[in-house]
Amino acid sequence: MTKLSVNINKIATIRNSRGGNNPDVLKVALDCERFGADGITVHPRPDERHIRYADVTAISKAIHTEFNIEGNPREDSFVQLVLDTRPHQVTLVPDALGQITSNHGWDTLQHAAYLTSIIAVFKAAGIRVSVFVDPVAQMVEGAAHTGADRVELYTEAYAKRFADGHLQDAVEPYIIAAQKAKELGLGLNAGHDLDLQNLGYFKQSIPWLDEVSIGHALICDALYLGLENTIQLYKRQLGIQ
Repeated sequence: MTKLSVNINKIATIRNSRGGNNPDVLKVALDCERFGADGITVHPRPDERHIRYADVTAISKAIHTEFNIEGNPREDSFVQLVLDTRPHQVTLVPDALGQITSNHGWDTLQHAAYLTSIIAVFKAAGIRVSVFVDPVAQMVEGAAHTGADRVELYTEAYAKRFADGHLQDAVEPYIIAAQKAKELGLGLNAGHDLDLQNLGYFKQSIPWLDEVSIGHALICDALYLGLENTIQLYKRQLGIQ
């Protein structure tokens, strides 16, 4: 079964735009669980423009399902936050400071030594480690050599090609990368721009997918469809065989 982890960064963005605590990020995280999400994802950044470090700590103490923290491990404060909160999974993403959203995966060959050392730190703390990569078999293989437990395939390119109607061309690089991960014994996650239109085809094409992390599209859909209904609609897409 492919798990749905709901990224709640956008909820925090709405809260921060007005100050105060409306919407209540912790309550939304717990409600997402109650509505059927298999996990919660957060991606704190140093400027705390959406998820704040205090949110991460509060969620880590209250969550009942899987907790996934994404971020750049080159930020010392991020590393300490992860070690302090001990999520089930940390996803390493090579974001630049001030970057609006993630837009590329790691070059796992160029940064092999660094990734190997930082992954060892997290694994020593009992935290599963996933490395964010582009759909390139060599990058997946490089991630395996660093000691990562999983890779997360960056799916923006898939979403764009899918929207243009090139379904097979869109998914083919991801199938190849996913097969390499499977061959190497790596778990497989995916995320970025997955939505109700393209998710089912992606899952059907890569049925051994472990987890998807979805935030922006899911929260946008929830504005029209309601949060509980939207979570169930996404889980229905993940049930497609």
